[in-house]
Amino acid sequence: MQIKTTNTYPKRSVYTDIHSSTICNNPNSEGFILLGFSEHPQLERILFVVVSASYLLTLVGNTFIILLSVLDPRLHSPMYFFLSNLSFLDLCFTTSFVPQMLVNLWGPNKTISFLGCSVQLFIFMSLGTTECILLTVMAFDRYVAVCQPLHYATIIHPRLCRQLVTVAWVMGLAQSILQTPPTLHLPFCFHRQINNFLCEVPSLIRLSCADTTYNEIQLAVSSVIIVVVPLGLILVSYGAIARAVMRIKSAKGRRKAFGTCSSHLLVVTLFYSSVIAVYLQPKNPYAQERGKFFGLFYAVGTPSLNPLIYTLRNQEIKRAFRKLLGKDEDSRES
Repeated sequence: MQIKTTNTYPKRSVYTDIHSSTICNNPNSEGFILLGFSEHPQLERILFVVVSASYLLTLVGNTFIILLSVLDPRLHSPMYFFLSNLSFLDLCFTTSFVPQMLVNLWGPNKTISFLGCSVQLFIFMSLGTTECILLTVMAFDRYVAVCQPLHYATIIHPRLCRQLVTVAWVMGLAQSILQTPPTLHLPFCFHRQINNFLCEVPSLIRLSCADTTYNEIQLAVSSVIIVVVPLGLILVSYGAIARAVMRIKSAKGRRKAFGTCSSHLLVVTLFYSSVIAVYLQPKNPYAQERGKFFGLFYAVGTPSLNPLIYTLRNQEIKRAFRKLLGKDEDSRES
């Protein structure tokens, strides 16, 4: 069933009245309406340009990092193995919802099928969880590199790298398997309007007209396990790194040690601050509306910024790029 809407939408009070309705229907009978930013129609075309540019930057930047990590032997190290996995994850993450979002931003058709919403929810939940775990793994890698440099090659060996990455992807898949079916089996209100730009768990829970206590508890518990615990481990790792860096006597040594961690620390700060703003916010209309913009930055902004953060100050990637272009300084000297 194709549902058409226009860029003129009811006011918030109408949404609230409809949302409070006790009429429910079968979730498989029709699709959903992704309201997105339709309350700000003047922003939709601007957001279309911004999201398109960010998506293009995500595709080019992350593909660039993956190719360099594969083609240059000097980048065959644990740090770049984790980084290439993060880049691949960001490519899949944004591709799971950005094309649909661009269609909704450009035209009056804001609908998504139930199957499309289900797939989007499953992939978004799985890859978002995987990124939380993978950033924690990368923090552990930086901790060993700074605090145990003499034993780094022994501790962070290729087999452990593959095992850690596998754990991150499996945990993401398991989290999505546990969270997605209970959310999709909720009886949804008749208007079927999702006040977001994609299908994700909190928005679908708010759309239900049944008792969602179990779903909210499940979401809260999973948020603690997937967001709070990994963030705590990252902070502990960087606390130990900070103490180790302060014990280094030479300023050059401190700058080098900090340089190995600064990119990852900035990515973690951007990622977790936006995630916390989206998933650990109070329940009120203002916070939910503000959360959509934080969610846009979390879902679209951070994947496009990650390649820039990791490449602008990374000398090894710059050398690998010059080599790829045939301008390698080492080969000219020889």
